[in-house]
Amino acid sequence: MNRFLDKLYDTFIVADRWKYLVNGLKTTLVITLFAVMIGMVLGFLVGIVRTTHDRTGKLKIGNLICKIYITVIRGTPVMVQLLIIYYVIFASVRIDKVVVGVIAFGINSGAYVAEIVRSGIMSVDKGQYEAGVSLGLNYGLTMHHIIMPQAFKNVLPALANECIVLLKETSVAGYIALEDLTKGGDIIRSTTYEPFLPLFAVALIYLVIVVGLSALVGKLERRLGKGDRS
Repeated sequence: MNRFLDKLYDTFIVADRWKYLVNGLKTTLVITLFAVMIGMVLGFLVGIVRTTHDRTGKLKIGNLICKIYITVIRGTPVMVQLLIIYYVIFASVRIDKVVVGVIAFGINSGAYVAEIVRSGIMSVDKGQYEAGVSLGLNYGLTMHHIIMPQAFKNVLPALANECIVLLKETSVAGYIALEDLTKGGDIIRSTTYEPFLPLFAVALIYLVIVVGLSALVGKLERRLGKGDRS
């Protein structure tokens, strides 16, 4: 027991090495938060464009662009996308690595959110759209007031899962020398030559965050369910 405590002290307390994890966690949460925001906005826009084309036949060019975007992003690893954005697209520009991470992960998430949103909208019975039209609503108002509220409830679990997946995907941000949570653990490990404790600490932090997010989503789902029953 004393030996374990000594290792714990040497790994995290000496030279304030625990700060690598704290600072890395801050970076990870910042990237995840803003990437989720970009992914949601981009995903909803792309999903609506694709659904509008499927339902009305309009926006053919926009739909083609969206399909290419989704195919390319979903068909290539997020790590490769991150490296391309940092070392190719922004190669000649001085830019904060956190911003690069936000852009890369946000664009990646948007492709998955788009398909989630599209499937959610298409899962709403077509009769709902026809009912909106019969009430004198145009396509936009019908989507806003009738289709989207139902679709959001349908896709909420999938959207929450995408946020959790995105949080874990940010662990590859260290490939552009960005000191996120995983990179913080690597720094401690390379300094102390102790592989178990830093990696275990990183895994535990991710686990706590994911469990917390899952609990919040479950609570929101139950609240939405009560609204349906009432």
